[in-house]
Amino acid sequence: MTTRVVVVDDQELIRGGFVAIIGTVEDIEVVGEASDGAEAVAVVRETRPDVVLMDIRMPGTDGLEATEQIAADPDLAGVRIAVLTTFEEDEYVLRALRGGASGFLGKSVRPAELLGAIRTIAAGEELLSAAATRAVIAHVAEDRATPSVEGDRFRYLTEREREVVLLVAEGLSNDEIAQRLFVSPLTAKTHVNRAMTKIGARDRAQLVVAAYQAGLAGS
Repeated sequence: MTTRVVVVDDQELIRGGFVAIIGTVEDIEVVGEASDGAEAVAVVRETRPDVVLMDIRMPGTDGLEATEQIAADPDLAGVRIAVLTTFEEDEYVLRALRGGASGFLGKSVRPAELLGAIRTIAAGEELLSAAATRAVIAHVAEDRATPSVEGDRFRYLTEREREVVLLVAEGLSNDEIAQRLFVSPLTAKTHVNRAMTKIGARDRAQLVVAAYQAGLAGS
């Protein structure tokens, strides 16, 4: 099955470069482009892609606001967003993840890494660089003194689901979790999906944020 992608960046050269790289493979295709956030939302609503590569800093409606608008639209529930940036700053990382992004990708990414990242996001995995993960941990740690809804929701997880969430927070894939727990990849995926459902997380990235927010991970 072909993964359908929309590329959003106000710099035509960068946008064109990503489009050209994607054009070298058969399992991924670009179905739309946009140069600002408002245009991105319109293109996404028209094309219903699997993955959006979203720049952050753009004139007018920026990528963060566009991400929040797309994630808030129930008709676009299947669309996953990877935020493209050269600015892995804490405020951007946390707002993008809370707003519905599935991860971060640096603009200096190599062609093979870009294609792998698109496949990873399309498969339902989170995509967080080391710097982005550290930013999430730093920010949510500041909020732990305040009781959170996430913390209440974690009470409904089974012990196995809690164990799996901790491994997800470490950055492990379903296959790696399966190896660590001596279960099948399908079983690992099932535990992850059940945890996301109970927590109300859109995807694994939001599950990681919730785990740190609740104090379950990183302690």
